[in-house]
Amino acid sequence: MNKPVDSQHVRPVTVERSGITVTRVGVHLGAEISGVDLRRPLSDEAIETIQDALVNNELIIFRNQEITSDNLVDFGRRFGELTVHPFAPHDEKASVLIKFRNDENNPPFATDVWHSDETFRAEPPMATMLCAKVVPAIGGDTIFASMSAAFDGLSARMQQFISGLEAIHDWKPFKRLFDNTEEGRKNRQHFELLYPPQLHPVVRVHPVSGRGILFVNPQFTIAIKDMDERESRSLLDTLFHQVLIPEYQFRFHWAPHTIAMWDNRSTQHYAVNDYYPQRRFMDRVTIRGGPVVGVKPADPDGVRKAKNLVPAAVEHYGGHRPYRQAQSERSAPDG
Repeated sequence: MNKPVDSQHVRPVTVERSGITVTRVGVHLGAEISGVDLRRPLSDEAIETIQDALVNNELIIFRNQEITSDNLVDFGRRFGELTVHPFAPHDEKASVLIKFRNDENNPPFATDVWHSDETFRAEPPMATMLCAKVVPAIGGDTIFASMSAAFDGLSARMQQFISGLEAIHDWKPFKRLFDNTEEGRKNRQHFELLYPPQLHPVVRVHPVSGRGILFVNPQFTIAIKDMDERESRSLLDTLFHQVLIPEYQFRFHWAPHTIAMWDNRSTQHYAVNDYYPQRRFMDRVTIRGGPVVGVKPADPDGVRKAKNLVPAAVEHYGGHRPYRQAQSERSAPDG
């Protein structure tokens, strides 16, 4: 009879610590946590065990946890400060609590794209918790992917090439929320100033495990810094493909009162949009992260194209100026 073996990391499939059992259910990511009741306060030792399980397994699952929204918020706060998503539907009493209430009158929006949560932020979330309240009879799964395994799966030459590159992340999918009216454009500009495009390393280093992680995603990553558009698009298409490889994935089928917690630093996820018009009600909290650290980026002066060898001190833009600036220069009195 075959016994379950974790051939990837030579680790035991089941670990018991502080009265908690962690059982791996996926090769590269995914473990179920038992021995905890999230309706009751947990000891510091229990929280440390859960934190370690999260880092080691990237996705952890708690079943049969019939908890309130307040319980979920309290549990999330044991891991750090909770953040407010600028565009997601919030609870009226607690802005840190997101309530997804999808049914025939409110279809899901922008979740069926591979992504890490909120990488348009300067400091994307450390982790996310999602609690199932009502689930479809059929469908509504979430697929997760290990981006540490995805990075390991690249050739050594590609790993070396992309280490040190930086990518531009933007909140582009949410820009559809603003109407093309004066008020809509003004509101959009407000959020563009709050959340300007962010540079993150293409390969980040996990702050706890030290593993290399492929940190670009189709939802928020729009370009590679210091590359032509054609080069950038071609490279991103290649890197985006890594998340599609089934060996790096874990497909999770929801049941009521189930909680999934994922390490947003090392995973991506995709909420399968196949259940409309059925109901799918979820509560979510998001835990603040820190700076995204990667390999030292290349010196821009060393990556210039051969046909563009203009020294840094020389005008690069052929006299072009924003119109208002040029107009003010022409109207300035002679000195």
